[in-house]
Amino acid sequence: MQEAFLHSVWKYKKLDTSQLKTTRGESLQILNTGFHNETESGPDFFKAEIVIDGQHWVGNLEIHIISSDWYAHKHEVDSAYDNVILHVVWEEDVGIFRKDETLIPCLELKHYISAEQVLACESLLSNTTKQWINCETHFKDVDTFKLNNWLERLYIERLEDKNELILNLLKVSHNSWDEVGFKLMARAFGLNVNGEAFLQMSNAADFKVFQKCFQHPLQLEALCFGLGGLLNSDSEDVYFKKLRDEYGFLAQKFQLPTKVNSQLKYFRLRPDNFPTIRLSQFASLYHKKPNLFSELIQCKTKQELSNNLDAKVSSYWKTHYTFGKESKSKTKALSQSFKDLLIINTVLPLKFAYDKYKGQDDFETTIYPIITALKPEQNSITKGFDTLKTNVVGSALESQAFIQLKTKYCDLNRCLKCQVGLELIYS
Repeated sequence: MQEAFLHSVWKYKKLDTSQLKTTRGESLQILNTGFHNETESGPDFFKAEIVIDGQHWVGNLEIHIISSDWYAHKHEVDSAYDNVILHVVWEEDVGIFRKDETLIPCLELKHYISAEQVLACESLLSNTTKQWINCETHFKDVDTFKLNNWLERLYIERLEDKNELILNLLKVSHNSWDEVGFKLMARAFGLNVNGEAFLQMSNAADFKVFQKCFQHPLQLEALCFGLGGLLNSDSEDVYFKKLRDEYGFLAQKFQLPTKVNSQLKYFRLRPDNFPTIRLSQFASLYHKKPNLFSELIQCKTKQELSNNLDAKVSSYWKTHYTFGKESKSKTKALSQSFKDLLIINTVLPLKFAYDKYKGQDDFETTIYPIITALKPEQNSITKGFDTLKTNVVGSALESQAFIQLKTKYCDLNRCLKCQVGLELIYS
């Protein structure tokens, strides 16, 4: 028995409420279960509303496995528990009194929950077979309509999580959305391997310095390469020397570091994802679209976003992947799959955060049509869920939602806070 199970029983009223009685035989009616306190200290539910023997009560509520946990947790000396109107427990082993010596009414849930629900919960959370997720055996049985509703909520939850990072960057940048977009786009171009290093590059100089170079492609590329630590070594390559000299000029003009220790990695990267290629594409994009954030925010379709993200490498990198080693000529424009990743992981979270910042709630019209038009990401998580329920990952909304589900719920055994787990227990 877990206390979280009792929390879910109360929160969703998954108990027989037809003839509820307190342990003292008083009739009990639940009008409002209250607001679940999941993060703060204090009672488990705030502003619950109940009727006991005809008397209407509004106040807080506490839940325990056994009633004596009240004393084990020292609630009797905490004033936050003074206005608890009902103690909900699995079993009452001792009466609980307020400071004025009045008895706190108690509801024993063991009389109102089916044995099947208890067994379903214990089975779900035991996971003794080391399954990929606790509910994988029964995941295919979850109602598709309910699952889709949960996935949409999970995607919004994922956007909310990313919103915190964006608002922090906005605060640091003194409310410059152009700067926030620039930094997040830099991180996105670095992908998982070099994302943080690209973000450090974008933070290594004042954004105004980058802006002054937007109209000058050589300067912008030199700035990105120099701050990325790619111009430290000696090379006889003509273009390397050109970039190094240009960066030297910029470093002196804007008081930038003359040498930066490179954190960039090449190991196990496909050549098209080498940091040299991605930095050149990034610089090219901002040379072409110096007001990129403003233009992306105005886009209403996937195609409009994709068109605004067109970029390719500068001339030198068409025939190179690294300095001094020539290769077969290739345009090396951003692929559609890469642009889709930028839209999913950077552009749409930015649009969501910007809408919230402006006090607008336009998810259904600004975000939903785009995310559902994008193909789902292919990774171990999406493949795993597709094996459990055929064709369950149909768009990028589902792939993002399943990433949120796996990392924020399944991996943390938060089945009792997951609509899939609740459906399997209470169906």
